[in-house]
Amino acid sequence: TSEKEEAEEREEERKMKAESSSSHPLAKKKADSSRLLGAEKQPITADSALPAVPNPAHIDKDVLLERQAHLPTTHKFSREPLYRVIKNQPPPILSIELDHNPFKCPAPDCSKSFRKASLLHYHIKYYHSDQQPDGGVEPAPARRKRSSSDGSDFTSSRKPEVQNTSCRHDDGEQSIMGAEVKKEERREKPGGLDRKERKHFLQVKLKKKKKKKKGGMEEDDDTDERVLDWWSKYFASIETLKEIIRAQEAAQAEAEEKEDLEIAAEAADSRSDDFLLRGSKLKEKSKEKKSSKDKKKGQAADCSEKRPVKPKVDELLVYNKELESEYGGFEDWLHTFNLYRGKAGDDDEHALDDDRIVGRFKGSLCMYKLPLSQEITREAGFDPNMGMFQSIPHNDPINILVRVYVVRATDLHPADINGKADPYIVIKLGKSEIKDKENYISKQLNPVFGKSFDMEATFPMESMLTVSVYDWDLVGTDDLIGETKIDLENRFYSKFRATCGISSNYSVHGYNIWRDPLKPSQILAKLCKDAKIDGPHYGPGGKVKVANRIFTGPTEIEDENGLKKQTEEHLALTVLNHWEEIPRVGCKLVPEHVETRPLLNPDKPGIEQGRIEMWVDMFPMDMPAPGPAIDISPRKPKRYELRVIIWNTDEVILEDDDYFTGEKSSDIFVRGWLKGQQEDKQDTDVHYHSLTGEGNFNWRFVFPFDYLVAEEKIVISKKESMFSWDETEYKIPPRLTLQVWDADHFSADDFLGAIELDLNRFPRGAKTAKQCSIDMIRNEQELPTISIFKQKRVKGWWPFVARDENDEMELTGKVEAELHLVTGEEAEKSPVGLGRNEPDPLEKPNRPDTTFLWFLSPLKAIRYLVCNRYKWLIIKVVLALLLLIMLGLFLYSMPGYLVKKLLGA
Repeated sequence: TSEKEEAEEREEERKMKAESSSSHPLAKKKADSSRLLGAEKQPITADSALPAVPNPAHIDKDVLLERQAHLPTTHKFSREPLYRVIKNQPPPILSIELDHNPFKCPAPDCSKSFRKASLLHYHIKYYHSDQQPDGGVEPAPARRKRSSSDGSDFTSSRKPEVQNTSCRHDDGEQSIMGAEVKKEERREKPGGLDRKERKHFLQVKLKKKKKKKKGGMEEDDDTDERVLDWWSKYFASIETLKEIIRAQEAAQAEAEEKEDLEIAAEAADSRSDDFLLRGSKLKEKSKEKKSSKDKKKGQAADCSEKRPVKPKVDELLVYNKELESEYGGFEDWLHTFNLYRGKAGDDDEHALDDDRIVGRFKGSLCMYKLPLSQEITREAGFDPNMGMFQSIPHNDPINILVRVYVVRATDLHPADINGKADPYIVIKLGKSEIKDKENYISKQLNPVFGKSFDMEATFPMESMLTVSVYDWDLVGTDDLIGETKIDLENRFYSKFRATCGISSNYSVHGYNIWRDPLKPSQILAKLCKDAKIDGPHYGPGGKVKVANRIFTGPTEIEDENGLKKQTEEHLALTVLNHWEEIPRVGCKLVPEHVETRPLLNPDKPGIEQGRIEMWVDMFPMDMPAPGPAIDISPRKPKRYELRVIIWNTDEVILEDDDYFTGEKSSDIFVRGWLKGQQEDKQDTDVHYHSLTGEGNFNWRFVFPFDYLVAEEKIVISKKESMFSWDETEYKIPPRLTLQVWDADHFSADDFLGAIELDLNRFPRGAKTAKQCSIDMIRNEQELPTISIFKQKRVKGWWPFVARDENDEMELTGKVEAELHLVTGEEAEKSPVGLGRNEPDPLEKPNRPDTTFLWFLSPLKAIRYLVCNRYKWLIIKVVLALLLLIMLGLFLYSMPGYLVKKLLGA
């Protein structure tokens, strides 16, 4: 039935078209001629005579589309619409579409359209990846395509001869569109990507393209886990802590700004005379506060812009305070009370309270009403003899393995005359004491210890841990800088589980290996058992149920060989990290952390002598033995060698005046060194008598150095003076300094300009001297930067700059240099010589003949003066002398010659 209805509709359309065409005489004539030729079904085109236009309101929409399909809308070589109008004929029925690109974006809020299907495909990928349909890209229907009344494609519903004749005007364009659509289909089908994979791939690709467009430093997102260690985790956590502090400062600045506005509003409501007096003061205060706030905000913004992209590294929590202050002193049930010695007389009135302490009482006091409520007595395992003190651990002696990690100390109080200190660690626990005197760090106020110490203790007799920092002295006793004390018993029995921090991710190998002897599933089962709650129940689909709470997480773990196995540890760890969400018994468990504790000296009470970063792990001896301690020893620097070749200079300013000619010139040489190694400065040879600022050198500098990759610092160890006992270690950023000088033999050399390159991020050199400009220094933050530790070899032109009289930077020259970084092993395998020496010598520069020093090469100077400077003057003088000689000889011989002629001799 549907086929019959379609056939009837097509027949009605054909009749309407025939009636409308027969109403025009020219159309009748054309139709009669076409019948004679046997082309009765040929459609009317724009080239033929067109019928009279009836009222558009009474014309069917399909008929309008039928007529518009034959109109040539675009030129072959342009996008402009083309309208052919025949003289003395009524205009055709046109529906002008301004946007004539056939492929339109299917997104609801996007009005873009494109000439090709591939362009639409890329547009959807990069701008509407979330809205992309599963079936791929479907181009919008072309506006020249005819459609039947049921919406089907014209080419599929028409007869073959009609289809062939109707496509003769735009056959080329339709075939191109079809080819492009087929290309897209062939491109999409083999991939076999589902929607999520394609979306992820597009997002990664887009991020990479954006990074290149922004001109930022090219960083590898994927970090090799073989390079990562505990310090990678620590430094990533420090960066996170800094971001939190910056965010807090910004929030505080905004709060202060709101407070100032409120104060100003209150002042406006007060009396006018008071307002005049107070308004000026408020304005001054607000100006000062605004300037400080703007500075803070500007610093935060600068830091966020300069900060490189952080690699994905598991982090720990760095507390900028004691762990006790975060968890209420771990006195959730066990409290400490000092026991004081009584006063014997009036002399004891002036004694300090700390001197009168003779002991400590640990316990808990609770006052409650009897009988207890039924909510408490109904709980499972309720002991009526204990009352409110349920689930209190026993008080029997217990042996504990205490593992103390000391990371570093900061801002230590100087203990030596030179304003430095030689710190080392001393740890006391009960009768045990560990002195790390042999490993003292010379002349440091911010030492990095990176040590771990294992001690055994028995609770409750030995529970006070003392970590001290002493100053090593060659002669005499060592001085105490400061110490901190930790009550381990409170931590051990606390419900916050401060024995060993819970890490954010579970791993069985690598830098983030799980260090607790109990696995997350065992810890979770023990917590649920002690708290008498239901669970854990592990279900399919990565779900676990604890006390009517459902948590989700991954269920696969990767071993050292890269094989994935099913595990429940990730699910259990997810519950432990959200233990505070468990009703009634939930609390925030102590995470994997580093705490910062103040160092105090009993001789200087109340004055902080520095701070120490550390953490403590405790393991009962009756439990499974823990693994080996984490290696937090300080990283050892890696040996590198930087090879810098100075090829040429250009446009160096001319400072000297020539003695004989008065020309401007410079005797150019380049000096270079690494920051912190000023005593190892290296100079090129001198390019004498440069008249244009151009210098040719072909000279190599070689700078060996030790480098910490993670901290991006050069490590320099040297003695401060000849009387120093040990070498002092310095960590400074890797910066290469290049300077251009004008050599003078009878006076000090003249400084012309310099450039300092941060080897971690410096602008890429220009390809030619013309492209090199001072904007490379002024707009350094906006230009793309590179790292020599990633690029390994860089060559280009960089500008020399100097400050003028107005303290403004000016361009004083340009240098073409090549930087090549090799490791210590590579430097031993392929050594190079300094300057142009062996091994791997450089060619001598091709310098002009004018590059000489007059008093070292007098013959060359004379030849230059004679041949170059005064050549034409000498020729003129010689010619003038010859003329004078000839004139003199003529005047001398002319009288005698005249006498002879007169006398006839």
